[in-house]
Amino acid sequence: MSSRNSQANKAAARERLRAERAAQAKKDKVRRQVIVAGAVVAALALAGGVGYAVVQANQPGYWDKAAKAALVKPKNTEGEDGTTVVVGKPEAKKTLEVYEDSRCPACAQFEQAVGEQITKDVDAGKYKLQYFGATFIDNGVKGEGSKNALSALGAALNVSPKAFLDFKAALYSKELHPEETVDSFGKDDYLLKVADTVPELKGNAEFKKAVEDGTYDRWALEMAKAFNKSGVTGTPTLKMDGKKIDTPGTPEQFTAAIDKALQG
Repeated sequence: MSSRNSQANKAAARERLRAERAAQAKKDKVRRQVIVAGAVVAALALAGGVGYAVVQANQPGYWDKAAKAALVKPKNTEGEDGTTVVVGKPEAKKTLEVYEDSRCPACAQFEQAVGEQITKDVDAGKYKLQYFGATFIDNGVKGEGSKNALSALGAALNVSPKAFLDFKAALYSKELHPEETVDSFGKDDYLLKVADTVPELKGNAEFKKAVEDGTYDRWALEMAKAFNKSGVTGTPTLKMDGKKIDTPGTPEQFTAAIDKALQG
């Protein structure tokens, strides 16, 4: 091989190596650009996601919106906001005030023990019943069952006082009252299941629509405010014409406490 051919071959080899290196450098540059572009897109997406999450977090919740909704007062209520709920014969001279939270386990025990006796006394005209509904358990153990059940009680009251009392009894029944930490009452379907045990409410389309639409959600919140203004801090609480009485555990004890309060 001549020195000329040897030099030519070396020059060609150097040119191929240079071209390969240039091509590889170009590929590396393109790859870096793609990686950078991907990182920018990811960063923008993350920023957008965080921004969306922040916006959503600052949006008012369902019950915050309900607090500003138009107030619809159930039938059979009194007072400016419809928060005075009195059931019984007008001629009854005394009024038993009952303070309860629908999720309250102690209220359920109380109602299971003496709720039927209260209904009998009210029907007989022994006294009227004034109901105060609370929602503080929703804040204590989280959830919205107290508010939702109170709204459904408003829908039942709109049907009739009897439907209200029967639905309240069903909510507190041993078979249907959930554990305090289980927010079953926060689901409309469960409340309607309970309502199906009440003759006046079973198959009642107007009642069902009111529950599902949250017609009395604002009213429930106003009722809770009335409870908070009462000064009562625990449930169940009983008062006879404003004077606190014991919360007995049997119908006999209850009747004795009531008779004593009626004489006072």
